[in-house]
Amino acid sequence: MNTNIAVVSYNSDWPHQFNKEKQAILAHLSKENVAALHHIGSTSVPQLCAKPIIDMLLEVNDLDKLDIESEKLRDLGYEIMGEFGIAGRRYFRKGIASRTHHLHAFLAGSDGVKRHLAFRDYLINLRFG
Repeated sequence: MNTNIAVVSYNSDWPHQFNKEKQAILAHLSKENVAALHHIGSTSVPQLCAKPIIDMLLEVNDLDKLDIESEKLRDLGYEIMGEFGIAGRRYFRKGIASRTHHLHAFLAGSDGVKRHLAFRDYLINLRFG
């Protein structure tokens, strides 16, 4: 198992990669359950060096409905990881040999959502505030 972590210079294509994946995810999940899908993590901060993995935050209205639809994410290449150590979260990762995307899902407006968005916004404000 490779335990090396690569941190690379900012890639101006990261927002495009996020938007492309966002459209694919939204096309596979029920519109009634998805409240929002955000780009988070270091790749969401312009000009910040980062691990080249697109981190996303999915806000849903019902985690049980997301659990039922999880196979649709598997069809997009995601591995279904369950809560993966954080209560109230559903975690999915994409890319076997080389990880490309992480998808964290929480109930809309939950503390998990607020925490992830606050950290992203903190990094952006630290860079540009």
